[in-house]
Amino acid sequence: MSTLRIVFAGTPGFAATHLNALLDTRHDLVAVYTQPDRPAGRGRKLQVSPVKHMAQRAGLPVYQPLSMKDAATQRQLDELGADLLVVVAYGLILPQVILDTPLQGCLNVHASLLPRWRGAAPIQRAIESGDKKSGITIMQMDAGLDTGDVLAIRSTSISAGCTSADLHDQLATLGAGLLLEVLADLSTYQSNARKQSDLGITYAHKILKTEAEIDWSREARDLGRTIRAFNPSPVCYTFAGMHRLKIWYATAISETVSHQPPGTVIQTGREGIVVSCGTGQLQIHQLQLAGGKLVTAEQFLNAKGALFTPGTRLGGSAQP
Repeated sequence: MSTLRIVFAGTPGFAATHLNALLDTRHDLVAVYTQPDRPAGRGRKLQVSPVKHMAQRAGLPVYQPLSMKDAATQRQLDELGADLLVVVAYGLILPQVILDTPLQGCLNVHASLLPRWRGAAPIQRAIESGDKKSGITIMQMDAGLDTGDVLAIRSTSISAGCTSADLHDQLATLGAGLLLEVLADLSTYQSNARKQSDLGITYAHKILKTEAEIDWSREARDLGRTIRAFNPSPVCYTFAGMHRLKIWYATAISETVSHQPPGTVIQTGREGIVVSCGTGQLQIHQLQLAGGKLVTAEQFLNAKGALFTPGTRLGGSAQP
């Protein structure tokens, strides 16, 4: 295995898993790019990205440009003399001049089986759509949105109760391992790269916070998938009277048409809170009152059971 001069570009925890894998190789990591520190939490304090935190601990130079389109940033990358730029969930658009700078171009690790789920939220959209499998694609980047030639691809199944948090961790481990395999024989993988199919293209559009409010008129099966897809972010929510509730985990327990209006609490118990949907019934297993802790349905009922008296209607804050 030849030693490569690698520049890494990534931002969230998914990317940090891949950076950590690279730190244990013989390759020469010369610098790391990550997005600028941003305010987060109630105090709106600036927080560093997981990738920056890991890079600093490893003693690597860290660069945080607002854009990769300015000439100074482009000169900076050129001066690093990289053989390869490895990009994992970086979050900034790379212009052609950046793609052409490293001697062997830029590789991207993408969390889907391309060409399915190109775009920003492949993990969430796969779960939301009820896909039975997902995976990792490593591609040679071009100027399109996840349209580059495929160097390697590896799939994994999505279990029935899988959340985005579960699949995220599964794919991060899968991707890190596949990346190391590709780098161990990069020239062979690049010479055997294949173009993506024109069939089966789908786009994983960015998750909007407005999508997280539960519409109880939907099918229970679809709602259950959406709730698991939006765990851990942005987390689906509904209202019980004036109380806003985050719903972290729920499953469909019936697909028959209910005689109760959508959003009606049908029954409660140790197994969860059963709510009528447009079609079927949804059983809530984990939830969180605004300002409170994430708890099981049983724990919530022991403390705030009056909010879920059978017959209560969930939904808009003005509903009883």
